[in-house]
Amino acid sequence: MAALSMDDLPNGATRLHIIVGDPIAQVKSPAGMTRNFLARGLDAMCVPMHVKPADLKAVVDGVSLVRSVDSIIITIPHKFACAAFCRASSPRAAFLGAVNIMRRAPDGGWYGDMLDGLGFVAAIRAKGGEPKGKRALLVGAGGAGSAIALALVDEGVASLAIHDEDEARRDALIARLVSHGKVPVAAGSPDPTGYELVANATPAGMRAGDPHPVQVDKVSPSAFCACVITQPVPAPWIAAAAARGCPTSHGVDMYQAEQSMMMDFLMQGARLDG
Repeated sequence: MAALSMDDLPNGATRLHIIVGDPIAQVKSPAGMTRNFLARGLDAMCVPMHVKPADLKAVVDGVSLVRSVDSIIITIPHKFACAAFCRASSPRAAFLGAVNIMRRAPDGGWYGDMLDGLGFVAAIRAKGGEPKGKRALLVGAGGAGSAIALALVDEGVASLAIHDEDEARRDALIARLVSHGKVPVAAGSPDPTGYELVANATPAGMRAGDPHPVQVDKVSPSAFCACVITQPVPAPWIAAAAARGCPTSHGVDMYQAEQSMMMDFLMQGARLDG
């Protein structure tokens, strides 16, 4: 990041945007969002906050009282929980019951949206992939996984299989997507045989020694492999898939695609557009 001038440093008028997660050290948003604010001539900055699930409500309640805070960006594991703090949300966020960004509404409440799925699909396309018409396997039915599943269905995959170790969470997501009535959705497994698009929406690979989310030795060399992990990059399973010849995208690709979407979302808010 370029050196800041004195005019760039925070002051009493600086608008704040926070990102909450557990863990939080891996996120790229604070620097990237702050750069975007500066590039647009806005006196605003993004600040990370490490918040445990048990403390989330108290933190959001407290932040809601801070009138200089204009948005809350949400990462694991808070995306479902934060939906309850929104007075209103986008149709996709309402459908999923999860949000990854909340902006301050004119009445002081929060308006939420879920952009993970859109960013994931944009990252795939930026790397030459195309979800439409593909047989897809998704690992992970959490907040990001739910959004990615909906985006893949909306983009017209031929079929979608979902694997998650939490079978109740997996089945609830499948039932929700089946009610959407667009493409066949069923339970999957870590075996990627026969799939043309393989997506990981779990933290598997963030820690040394994590098992791969899928059986990489069974991935077709022509299958597009995509992942949400931003650290390390590439995730070990993505590196292994690339070694087999697979086209890939990783979490930083998704983050970069999603960042501009977040800025557009925030620019619709009451604070930033004035």
